[in-house]
Amino acid sequence: MGAPIGAVHSNPAPPSPGRVFVRRILKSRTNVACLVFLGLLAVVAVAAPWIAPYDPAYQKLASAFLPLFSDNHLLGTDQLGRDTLSRLIYATQISLVAPLIAVGFAAVTGLPLGLLAGYLGGKFDWIAGRVADALIALPALVLALAIIAIFGPGLTNAMLAVGAATAPRLFRVVRGAAMNVREETYIEASKVVGCSTSRTVLVHVLPNVRSPLLVQLTLMLSLALLAEAGLSFLGLGVQPPTASWGSMLRGAFDNRFQSPWMVVPPGLAIMLTILSLNMLGDGIRDAVGQERRKA
Repeated sequence: MGAPIGAVHSNPAPPSPGRVFVRRILKSRTNVACLVFLGLLAVVAVAAPWIAPYDPAYQKLASAFLPLFSDNHLLGTDQLGRDTLSRLIYATQISLVAPLIAVGFAAVTGLPLGLLAGYLGGKFDWIAGRVADALIALPALVLALAIIAIFGPGLTNAMLAVGAATAPRLFRVVRGAAMNVREETYIEASKVVGCSTSRTVLVHVLPNVRSPLLVQLTLMLSLALLAEAGLSFLGLGVQPPTASWGSMLRGAFDNRFQSPWMVVPPGLAIMLTILSLNMLGDGIRDAVGQERRKA
């Protein structure tokens, strides 16, 4: 029996570019494993008050320097008798939130400036580019230390300093991507129909720089995590008695002869998290490469 007269045969709509991009990322088992690990860390951070066996600040000097796999203390205790597992779990909160503060501040400052510089060009691009060049010439950690020296130590100040130090690098990436986009036909068409600069940048330029932006943000998270650990190790980040992986490493370093095993839990946590972020960044970069080859 034939199809009814007037029936419309329509092909299913193709998947959106964003969905195709996500599928490319999830196609790799390595990317999925990294996402699962990072997701578990997020769950541990949120559930810390319920899953930590002890108060992370509770001290019992009689139980100091217990080794790994001790009775009632799976990962041992530190120099003050505090449970290492509980401190590691609570430190996950700091060590995950701190990089988000730094990268968020870098994105708020570097992203809009990079978009405008790449789209507008001219004197604004030249001035912003020279300022970024001057800041990039300074090592990020040295610049962060200078900012901390002005505003004082503390987690928020340290992460804002790291964000300010890494913002010029994000600016460079976004500016380069925006410069490649501004000569496209649809950008010229938006100018012809009278779209404002802000609308053109937000609607047409920003969505087309998302791929390099995602790669850079992922890599910046790993750098910010490492910077937080380093600054807390130096006593310039999180302040006692709050625990972070970096401050736990400092305690392990100070007592490396009495209990060399203290370095294992925070060191392993930092290594695995940075490795996951870097491998995920590589996976996103590969997905971006596939997207460009098919474009």
